[in-house]
Amino acid sequence: MSAPVHSADIIRKYYAGHPKAWQILLEHSRRVTSRAIKIARQLQGSESLDLQFIAEAAMLHDIGIIKTNSPELGCSGDEPYLRHGVAGCAILEAEGLPRHARVCERHIGIGLTAAEIVSQGLPLPARDMLPVTLEEQIICYADLFYSKGKKNRDREKTADQVRKTLTKYGIEKREVFDRWLQFFEPERN
Repeated sequence: MSAPVHSADIIRKYYAGHPKAWQILLEHSRRVTSRAIKIARQLQGSESLDLQFIAEAAMLHDIGIIKTNSPELGCSGDEPYLRHGVAGCAILEAEGLPRHARVCERHIGIGLTAAEIVSQGLPLPARDMLPVTLEEQIICYADLFYSKGKKNRDREKTADQVRKTLTKYGIEKREVFDRWLQFFEPERN
């Protein structure tokens, strides 16, 4: 096990002077972290999971929003919101956290393939950005239930709401979610 990453120190470094963004990021990330840790603890008997890493990476998965042009989130960067994952990846790589950085890059929706990025003309590098490890998948899954947007910031989405959103991006996205739901939280199905 590696030395603990002090997520709060990293967040403070990039969000000092941006109190609205800091508050939104913390509230969202705490919800995602809580759900991810709960899932990981339930799987701990059958799966080998790094709980410390899950807690750290879940707190840092959206650190890149500060680089986006998202005034409703208190962020005044230059990047479109869709790039918050790659922006977060760059931040955490610069901090010497490549494993945490991969979570940032791979958590958008349920992940994106290079083919999807190219065919949709998305402003992202043309490479697969899919959660690979079980830890990455748990964080990506947990993130689907919580919004940072003003309208739904204080509510947890239902599985049906997540399903409906993902179906807009293709039936295969919903099918991945349904598999995750069955594995991570079968009691919610």
